[in-house]
Amino acid sequence: MFLGTTDHNLDAKGRVILPTHFREELGESFYITMGFNRCVQVLSEAQFDRLRDQIRQLPADKALSLQYLLISPAKLVTPNSQGRVSIPQKLREDAGLNGEVTVVGMDTRVEIWDKATFNVFMEQQKQSSVKEALELLRL
Repeated sequence: MFLGTTDHNLDAKGRVILPTHFREELGESFYITMGFNRCVQVLSEAQFDRLRDQIRQLPADKALSLQYLLISPAKLVTPNSQGRVSIPQKLREDAGLNGEVTVVGMDTRVEIWDKATFNVFMEQQKQSSVKEALELLRL
C-alpha cells in the first residue's frame, strides 16, 4: 500500500527521486503512465497487468479509449542507483510537470503531480466532494 506525500524536484533530464518505501513496494521495475487527473501515475508490474486485464473486459469502445490514454503512453522503468526514474517527455508535458513535483501515495498506485497543480486540486477537493464523501463515511 502506498501512503504519504512528499515534494521533490525534477532534474534537467526529467528524472525524479521516488521515496525509498515506494520503490521497495513497486519492485525493481515498474510502469509510468498518464494519471486519472492532470498527473502521472506509477504502477507496479502486477498492478499494471491488473489494469490491462480490467480494460480488456470493458466494451470495445471504452477499452480502446483507455488503451490510448493509459496503455499506449506507458513505459517500463527501472530506478538508477540514486533512486531516480526518468519520466518520458510526453507524459511530463501532458501532466504539466516541470521543476517542483509532489509524489503522492494513493493506495495501489503512486501519482506524480506538478506541485502547484496538486495544491490547487487539493483545495478544490476540500471545497467540494470531500464533504459529501465524509458524510457517507460518517466521519
